[in-house]
Amino acid sequence: METDYAVLIGLDWSSLKHDLCVLDTKTKETTRLVLTHTPKQINEWVSELIAKYPGQRIAICLEQSRGPLVYALMDCAEIDLYSVNPASFAKYRNAFQPSGAKNDVGDAALLLDMLLRHREQLKVWRPHTPAMRLLSSLCRDRRKIVDSRTKRTNALCAKLKEYYPQAIELVGDILYSELCCAFLKKWPSWDRLAAAKPDQIRKFYYAQRCRNPKVIEKRLELIATGCALTNDAAVIESNSMFIKALIDEIRVLNKSIAEYDARISKVFKEHPDTFIFKSFPGAGQQQAPRLMVAFGEDRDRYESAEDVASLFGVAPVLTSSGKQMSVRWRYHAPKFLRQSIVEYAGSSIIFSKWAKLYYNEQRKRGKGHNAAVRALAFKWIRILFKCWKDRVPYDEQKYLASLKQHGSWLAEAVNNAA
Repeated sequence: METDYAVLIGLDWSSLKHDLCVLDTKTKETTRLVLTHTPKQINEWVSELIAKYPGQRIAICLEQSRGPLVYALMDCAEIDLYSVNPASFAKYRNAFQPSGAKNDVGDAALLLDMLLRHREQLKVWRPHTPAMRLLSSLCRDRRKIVDSRTKRTNALCAKLKEYYPQAIELVGDILYSELCCAFLKKWPSWDRLAAAKPDQIRKFYYAQRCRNPKVIEKRLELIATGCALTNDAAVIESNSMFIKALIDEIRVLNKSIAEYDARISKVFKEHPDTFIFKSFPGAGQQQAPRLMVAFGEDRDRYESAEDVASLFGVAPVLTSSGKQMSVRWRYHAPKFLRQSIVEYAGSSIIFSKWAKLYYNEQRKRGKGHNAAVRALAFKWIRILFKCWKDRVPYDEQKYLASLKQHGSWLAEAVNNAA
């Protein structure tokens, strides 16, 4: 195993420094060094390493598959990066140090030991194409911005309940919408709204493209017959100011999300695998690109759909000891990947007949909503994997015909529901 590389390196990274344990496979000499996390020192070290072993391969093992250090090393053709799951490495460390003792130098040595003794169990990290890396970063960052907006929307809802609960009903279900933002900017408190004339309110709704006469009249009636929750000036003024601050933040986030959506759509459309992920029912503007990012471009990365389900954290974990056996939720999984496939499965219930019937059957068996959606996600992964592996679009009729051929109860349920 040592002859493939001239150098094997265990690297324990941090935001300030990186500890390295370097093994020369020819001389068997091990050296330790520390790099300060600066572009200059990292580049100088890589240049010296390549110059010392010209035309030879170098292997580095670390607990990272993306981040500043990976970005600094990924363009070096002479270096192969072996990414280790942090949870797996923590258990490997505990096997030698049951006390839980930990230090950076020791971790670097253990990473080298994993690379030296268990390299056949590790996989070389292969970077995607620039377009896929861009799409991946855009989708992940967009999700973070959406989460930030959700946090502020929840704070907005909580504040309105404190002093102005009628506003929640008067602006509809989507509190981050421009209708809600404009409404609360114009009438941040009940007394300001109660003083407005019905025609003025009606014109506002029309300007915000809310033109359903029944909805508008119902809201006007609520305003005419309603009353303030509190008349405490201190409560009203402080909450009104906080509401205005939240609205300003939500509007900025809305603009950023729209910009991300436009850029993601453009990058997604230009990728050669777009036709595969667009074909899945319910995979719209946001979820189709996320599914593509989740699977990536390397068709050799996964050997089976079960590997994908395990990595995504959708496959349950079976534990057995003696006569005891249990099935539990998979604790460690990439959050973004699990969110992507589970959220897609939830959306597919509306657009796919068999997905809806399968979900309903899981609920009849006593599973909660989340468990039923995860079960559906597990089923979707096998379909996604097959289409992705073979580079073919999804065809609902072809899939139902396959179910019928295999005698699946689901095919019969779809026919009965038709």
